[in-house]
Amino acid sequence: MNAEPLPQTATAPATEQATAQAAAPEPAKLWVERTGTRTYTGRSSRGAVVQIGPEEGGAVFTPGELLKIALAGCTGMTSDAAFARRLGADYEATVHVAGPKHREEDRYPELLEELVVDLSSLDPAERERLLTVVHRAVEQHCTVSRTLTTGATVELTVTGER
Repeated sequence: MNAEPLPQTATAPATEQATAQAAAPEPAKLWVERTGTRTYTGRSSRGAVVQIGPEEGGAVFTPGELLKIALAGCTGMTSDAAFARRLGADYEATVHVAGPKHREEDRYPELLEELVVDLSSLDPAERERLLTVVHRAVEQHCTVSRTLTTGATVELTVTGER
């Protein structure tokens, strides 16, 4: 019995996707090391370093401040292409982030961001279109904002091994 050959299927999208995944860099390994009472040094496998500790610890970020900085940084990075395309590659922007800590619940119930960028070179219609694009980009692609607004599960394992 002769088997007929299977029909050829389009494989370009799957091949392109596999190539893109293979070309994507490995995510950085992240860890913190204790350096003293309630103080830690955060590290990445790419060589980045951040000092973490309590507010009274001096030139350190608290974990809550790092959360806020991550949110502001993600908003800035996510909106960067849209602003650069309309305002030029050398546009200036600052993202402020704030939110009071709910002490009894030990969490931030609300985080407020303010993205400051000069839009005076745009007419009202261009400005409105750009702001729509920026808001959509952040809502759809800012990993930190999306994680905070939709929630994430966290699982802690404690082990005796280093």
